[in-house]
Amino acid sequence: MNLCHFEQYHNNSTMLIKELTSFLEQIAPPQYQESYDNAGLIVGDANAVVKGVIVCLDSTEAVIAEAVALGCNVVIAHHPIVFKGLKRLNGKNYVERTVIAAIKNDVAIYAIHTNLDNMYRNGVNRKIAEKLGLTQLRILAPKKQLLMKLTTFVPVKNTQTVLNALYEAGAGQIGEYKNCSFRTEGIGSFTPTGTANPHIGSLGNDEEVTEHRIEVVFPAFLDSKILAALKNAHPYEEVAYYLHLLENENPEVGSGIIGELAQAMAASEFLQFLKDTMRAGCVRYTAPLTTAQTIKKVAVCGGAGGFLLGHAIGAGADVFVTADYKYHEFFDADGQIMIADIGHYESEQFTIDLLTDMVQKQFKNLKVFSTKIFTNPVNYL
Repeated sequence: MNLCHFEQYHNNSTMLIKELTSFLEQIAPPQYQESYDNAGLIVGDANAVVKGVIVCLDSTEAVIAEAVALGCNVVIAHHPIVFKGLKRLNGKNYVERTVIAAIKNDVAIYAIHTNLDNMYRNGVNRKIAEKLGLTQLRILAPKKQLLMKLTTFVPVKNTQTVLNALYEAGAGQIGEYKNCSFRTEGIGSFTPTGTANPHIGSLGNDEEVTEHRIEVVFPAFLDSKILAALKNAHPYEEVAYYLHLLENENPEVGSGIIGELAQAMAASEFLQFLKDTMRAGCVRYTAPLTTAQTIKKVAVCGGAGGFLLGHAIGAGADVFVTADYKYHEFFDADGQIMIADIGHYESEQFTIDLLTDMVQKQFKNLKVFSTKIFTNPVNYL
C-alpha cells in the first residue's frame, strides 16, 4: 500500500471527504467486501471539507449527535447503517432516524465493514489477534481468484522505468515483500507496418530487439490501473502483454485469522483471559475436549464467524473465538474443537481503536475522536 501521496494533507486544513475515504480504501479496498455488504460513503458529499472525524462501531442517532457536539462532520463506522434499500425516510425506525439526522446536520457516514474484516494487515481480526497476543499469524480462509499476473516484453534499457511504474500502480506486493518481479532476457522480433515508429527503426524493415520478459502479480481489481501504467511507461506504441487470473489463494485477503499463544493455557485459564482481555460480558463456550485440555492454537473471527468452523478445525485450532452462535450450532463443535462466543460487539469493539489510530497517524492535524457512546444493544445480568 503506497500512502506517500497522502502526506500533503497532513498540514492541510481543507482536506476533502473523498481524500479521507481514498485513504481508507487503500487500507481496505471496497472490492474486498462481501456481496451482501454496503461499505462505502453512505451519507454525505464526497467534495465537502472534513471538519473532524468520529469513529464508531455502529452509527446511531446518539453518535450523530455526538459528532455534531464535537464539531465533526464525518462518522467512520464499521457497520453500515443502511444494508437494504430505503423506500421511505420518515423516521419510523432507528435506521431512518439516523440517516435523517446525518443529512440535517451535514454529517457524512462512511462504513468500512467486511472489506476491513477481510484484510490481513490493519484488519479487524488482526486487531483481535494482537489483543490476545497471538503470533505466527495467517489468514484462516484466504480468498481465491483475487490475483492476476501481467506478462509483458520491454527493451532492456527501459525495463526499470516500466517496472517502477507498475510498482507505483500497485503491482509486485507479495506478503512481506514489495517490488517483486521476474524477468528473463530474449530477442523480440517484428516488422513495423503503417507509420514508422522512431523506437524501432524504419518502415518495413525486420527488427530484432533485446527485451526482458517481465512478470508481476497484482490485485485483480487494479487491472485497469496496471494496464494504464504499463502503456504510459512503455516505449512502444503497441504494447504486447498477457493477463492471467490466478487460482492462488491471496494470503493478504480472507476471513478469520489463526495464530498461537506464547504459552499454552489450561482451557479454564484461557476462557478467563479471553473474557478479561476482550471485555466480554460473558463467554458462551463448548466443553473442553478433555479435562486436561490446554489451549495453544487459536482461531478468531470478529462478528458472526460460524461459517469458518470447518476451517478452524481443519487448521488444528484448539479453540475458535467468534460471535453470534445459535444454540444448535454449538453442537457442530462435535468434540473436535472448543467454540468460544464472546458476543458481536465485544469481538469487534477494538476496531474503533484500530481506525482512530490509523486516521490520526495519517492526518496529524485532523480532529479524530473515538466515540464515547456505548452502542452494544445487548446487556448482561
